[in-house]
Amino acid sequence: MTFVVPFDGSELAEAALVRAVEYGDALEEDVTAVTVVPERKRYAREKGWIGEDEAYDVEAVVERLREQVHSLTPAVSFEYERIREFPPEARIAGHIEQLALEHDPSVVFLGSDNVGRVVTPLTSVGVHIAAEESYDVFVVRQRAPPNVDRIQPHTEFYDDDST
Repeated sequence: MTFVVPFDGSELAEAALVRAVEYGDALEEDVTAVTVVPERKRYAREKGWIGEDEAYDVEAVVERLREQVHSLTPAVSFEYERIREFPPEARIAGHIEQLALEHDPSVVFLGSDNVGRVVTPLTSVGVHIAAEESYDVFVVRQRAPPNVDRIQPHTEFYDDDST
C-alpha cells in the first residue's frame, strides 16, 4: 500500500504532497504523485502550466511537474499519463483515479479547497476522486503545518510560508 497524491502543480497540490510525505514518514508508507496531462492547450492554460501566448510542449510541462515534485519531496515517485483529448473533469478524474488505483492506495491525499462543501463546483476533479470508496481520502485545504504532535513538519516547505 502507498499514499497517492494527485498533483497538478497548484499550491494545494503541493501542500497535499508535503502532508502525504509527513504522514508517510510517520507511518512508514511510500508516497507517489500522479498527474494526468491532456495534450490540449486549454487545460494547460487553465492549470497555469503555460501562458496565454506560450506554445504547449507537453514533455516540458511533465518535466516541470516532475521537478516540482522532486524539489519538494525528493523521495516521492512521480507518474503521469498523457491523454489526447480535453475531457470533462469527471473523465480526467477517472484517469487520475486509475493511476492512483494502480498503487493500491491506503489513502489519497487531495489538495482541494472545495471538496466536501455543500455546494460543489461541477468542474472539480477532486469531487470525483473523493467519491471513490476503495481508499480513504485526506483532504488538505490549507498550506499550513500539520496539527498532529507525532507528525514532523517538512520545515523547508513552511519556512517561506506566511500562514
